Amino acid sequence: MSRKHYNGEFKARVAIEAIKGEKTVNELTGEYGVHPTQIAQWKKQVVEEVPRIFSMKKVQDARKEEELRSSLYQQIGQLKVELDWMKKKVGLNG
Repeated sequence: MSRKHYNGEFKARVAIEAIKGEKTVNELTGEYGVHPTQIAQWKKQVVEEVPRIFSMKKVQDARKEEELRSSLYQQIGQLKVELDWMKKKVGLNG
Protein backbone atom coordinates (compact mmCIF):
# COMPACT_ATOMS: atom_id res chain seq x y z
CA MET A 1 0.00 0.00 0.00
CA SER A 2 1.56 3.27 -1.06
CA ARG A 3 0.94 6.59 0.61
CA LYS A 4 -0.22 9.59 -1.33
CA HIS A 5 1.85 12.74 -1.01
CA TYR A 6 0.10 16.06 -1.40
CA ASN A 7 1.78 19.39 -2.03
CA GLY A 8 1.26 22.38 0.23
CA GLU A 9 -1.03 24.18 -2.18
CA PHE A 10 -3.41 21.22 -2.31
CA LYS A 11 -3.40 20.82 1.48
CA ALA A 12 -4.10 24.53 1.93
CA ARG A 13 -6.97 24.46 -0.57
CA VAL A 14 -8.61 21.51 1.17
CA ALA A 15 -8.05 22.99 4.64
CA ILE A 16 -9.53 26.34 3.60
CA GLU A 17 -12.56 24.59 2.15
CA ALA A 18 -12.99 22.77 5.47
CA ILE A 19 -12.62 26.03 7.42
CA LYS A 20 -15.22 27.76 5.23
CA GLY A 21 -17.72 25.09 6.25
CA GLU A 22 -19.71 25.38 3.04
CA LYS A 23 -19.30 21.64 2.45
CA THR A 24 -19.27 18.77 4.88
CA VAL A 25 -16.11 16.81 5.51
CA ASN A 26 -17.69 13.87 3.68
CA GLU A 27 -18.34 16.08 0.65
CA LEU A 28 -14.71 17.25 0.73
CA THR A 29 -13.56 13.64 1.05
CA GLY A 30 -15.48 12.71 -2.07
CA GLU A 31 -14.36 15.78 -3.98
CA TYR A 32 -10.64 15.63 -3.13
CA GLY A 33 -10.20 11.92 -2.36
CA VAL A 34 -8.65 12.59 1.05
CA HIS A 35 -9.54 10.79 4.29
CA PRO A 36 -11.69 12.85 6.70
CA THR A 37 -9.09 12.52 9.45
CA GLN A 38 -6.45 13.99 7.16
CA ILE A 39 -8.72 16.92 6.30
CA ALA A 40 -9.28 17.56 10.01
CA GLN A 41 -5.52 17.52 10.65
CA TRP A 42 -4.81 19.98 7.82
CA LYS A 43 -7.60 22.25 9.03
CA LYS A 44 -6.18 22.18 12.56
CA GLN A 45 -2.67 23.01 11.28
CA VAL A 46 -3.95 26.01 9.33
CA VAL A 47 -5.98 27.34 12.24
CA GLU A 48 -2.99 26.97 14.59
CA GLU A 49 -0.56 28.68 12.19
CA VAL A 50 -2.66 31.74 11.31
CA PRO A 51 -1.77 33.73 14.48
CA ARG A 52 1.94 33.01 13.90
CA ILE A 53 1.70 34.35 10.36
CA PHE A 54 0.43 37.68 11.63
CA SER A 55 3.01 37.89 14.42
CA MET A 56 5.91 37.13 12.03
CA LYS A 57 5.79 40.69 10.68
CA LYS A 58 6.44 42.04 14.18
CA VAL A 59 9.39 39.68 14.60
CA GLN A 60 10.81 40.65 11.20
CA ASP A 61 10.39 44.36 11.97
CA ALA A 62 12.11 43.93 15.34
CA ARG A 63 14.97 42.02 13.69
CA LYS A 64 15.43 44.77 11.07
CA GLU A 65 15.38 47.41 13.79
CA GLU A 66 18.01 45.52 15.78
CA GLU A 67 20.23 45.15 12.69
CA LEU A 68 19.93 48.89 12.02
CA ARG A 69 20.72 49.72 15.66
CA SER A 70 23.76 47.45 15.57
CA SER A 71 24.99 49.02 12.35
CA LEU A 72 24.55 52.52 13.75
CA TYR A 73 26.44 51.65 16.94
CA GLN A 74 29.25 50.24 14.81
CA GLN A 75 29.38 53.45 12.75
CA ILE A 76 29.36 55.56 15.91
CA GLY A 77 32.25 53.54 17.30
CA GLN A 78 34.23 53.90 14.08
CA LEU A 79 33.62 57.66 13.98
CA LYS A 80 34.66 58.00 17.63
CA VAL A 81 37.92 56.18 16.91
CA GLU A 82 38.55 58.44 13.91
CA LEU A 83 37.72 61.56 15.93
CA ASP A 84 40.06 60.54 18.75
CA TRP A 85 42.82 59.88 16.20
CA MET A 86 42.25 63.30 14.59
CA LYS A 87 42.32 65.02 18.00
CA LYS A 88 45.64 63.35 18.81
CA LYS A 89 47.08 64.26 15.41
CA VAL A 90 46.00 67.90 15.73
CA GLY A 91 47.31 68.01 19.29
CA LEU A 92 50.71 66.66 18.22
CA ASN A 93 51.02 69.01 15.24
CA GLY A 94 49.41 72.02 16.86
